[in-house]
Amino acid sequence: MEITTVLLLVLVPLLVWRIYSRLKRTLGRQHSQLWRHWAAAIAFPLMIGTLAIGARQDLLALSCLGAGTIAGVWLGIWGIKLTRFENTDKGHFYTPNRHLGVAVPMLFIARLLYRGLELYLISRQAIPASAQDFTTSPLTVLVFGLLAGYYSAYGWGLVRWRQPTVKPGAN
Repeated sequence: MEITTVLLLVLVPLLVWRIYSRLKRTLGRQHSQLWRHWAAAIAFPLMIGTLAIGARQDLLALSCLGAGTIAGVWLGIWGIKLTRFENTDKGHFYTPNRHLGVAVPMLFIARLLYRGLELYLISRQAIPASAQDFTTSPLTVLVFGLLAGYYSAYGWGLVRWRQPTVKPGAN
């Protein structure tokens, strides 16, 4: 076994553990910043559209992207329903659901690590095979659609929460 393979086997679990612990730590009570919610609500649909344009030739990848996005939007709506909201004198705060907040990004990170391992193994072969393009891998675009749909719907939900229900000066 090569030294790079041994290092990979040691470093990947350490990397996963660090990412998991950091995600878990950041999912406590958070101060609501409207610009961040708008950024998520706008940027993720743009990324989905860009990926859809890149995958337009592959019907399976495009349909997986759509299915992942629909499932992600559903999870985002569910996540908003599970979120605890607080309006205090110090500002607006929210506490997202930890289970969804950790599971969705970790699924995407696991897929990226798997794709990286695939590329590593392909490069180690005597006659390397061509690596499948990112936008044509159905499972990768499905998981990305799930992530992007979740964060987009969650961002829109937070924007809607921050909108005042009664405008100042209205009866």
